[in-house]
Order: sequence, then structure tokens, then C-alpha cells
Amino acid sequence: MHPCRMAAPKSINASEFKARCLRVLDDVQATRTEVIITKRGKPVAKLIPIGSGRGSSRGAWKGMAEIHGDIVHIDWSSEFESVR
Repeated sequence: MHPCRMAAPKSINASEFKARCLRVLDDVQATRTEVIITKRGKPVAKLIPIGSGRGSSRGAWKGMAEIHGDIVHIDWSSEFESVR
């Protein structure tokens, strides 16, 4: 799995979350998976992982965007009336 993409969220009821809170937090951090906390079967909160903790986001978008053409040397002359 790509580091920026998270798996489908899991669900846990509030009383189970209360009993296993620290373990659930560790799982969210380790698996990068959201957890929906429910009360009487209805979602009330979402626990999501925050940043990677690496301190740098360099390369986070790798493979998620494509560059077409030359992005350094662009001829904009056809876009402006004053140049024509």
C-alpha cells in the first residue's frame, strides 16, 4: 500500500474502544487505518492517523501525478494579446 493511502476504516463500539483505547491507538498508528467509533450502532467519532512522523513529506506524491511536456520552458506567447 502507498504510504499516503489508507485502508478502509474499521468500526468499534464506544465501550470496546474505552476498554482497548491504547491498543486501538497503536493499531491506527501502525496500520494507518481509520477507526470509526460508534454508539448504539451509529457513528459518533472518527480516529485517524496523523503525519508519518518522519518530519518530511518529500516523495509523498510520488506516482500520484504525471507531468506532460516541458514544465520549465513554456512558451506563453500564444496566450497573451500584447505579444501578438
